[in-house]
Amino acid sequence: MSDKQPLYRIQFIANSERYELYVREVTQGNLFGFIEIGDFVWDNHTSLVVDPSHEKLKSEYANVNRTYIPLHSVLKIDEVKKQGSAKITELGDKVTQFPSPIYTPKN
Repeated sequence: MSDKQPLYRIQFIANSERYELYVREVTQGNLFGFIEIGDFVWDNHTSLVVDPSHEKLKSEYANVNRTYIPLHSVLKIDEVKKQGSAKITELGDKVTQFPSPIYTPKN
């Protein structure tokens, strides 16, 4: 058995965007209905091309040790062998989270 910690790719929806993050810790957590993720793994870019969504994620989670994601927002959790690039993908107006909030403020 390997001594290395497992690496997980987690995909979830937040604010009409699909987040894809790489972490070392994924647990059910103590908050009912939430997945707890921690020990974020960031790609160290060695090329000149920098992905702006990756940089946005790094700055958004810069001072975060762990975060809690609602179960209904999680799309997929994979244990992976190799790390990819963390990214945010815009989903647009046609994708809605399920279940949607009961109360939606009127504009």
